[in-house]
Amino acid sequence: MSLPLDFHPGVRDEIDDAHDWYEQRKSGLGGDFLDEVQRVLGEITANPARYGYAHGDVRVGLLNRFPYAIYYRVLAYRIRVLAVYHTARDASGWRSRN
Repeated sequence: MSLPLDFHPGVRDEIDDAHDWYEQRKSGLGGDFLDEVQRVLGEITANPARYGYAHGDVRVGLLNRFPYAIYYRVLAYRIRVLAVYHTARDASGWRSRN
């Protein structure tokens, strides 16, 4: 049984901003980014323990081809996606999220 995904409100903006940035660089690259986000989210849903811990009980799934990571917490009845964050950014921005 897979757990449903629940997203922190800031995640949508993070994904949209990254998509727009990549799309401005090259047409279609933003779509490739979204596909990669979907791939990793699918892996997280299928096997929440697949990825290791980043900080405390927060796990991190790294995207291929893009320097982004998906930070998430496995809860009793859902998976809480805390951030889709560029790996070069200061992690303190997502660590306060629940």
